[in-house]
Amino acid sequence: MTDQQLALQAISEAQLILEEYLQPSPKDNAHILEKLVEVLERPALIVAVGRLQQHGS
Repeated sequence: MTDQQLALQAISEAQLILEEYLQPSPKDNAHILEKLVEVLERPALIVAVGRLQQHGS
């Protein structure tokens, strides 16, 4: 998977998690935040974003 694909996948997953947060039904906000952090702190994603930032500079 390319760096761009990893980033797009993470963004898509994060958007789904945020949609869950925005639902009017009762929810466990701490659990939702944990899920979001889990997606955004994946080691492969951090490395991929770093490479993308280097190429964009």
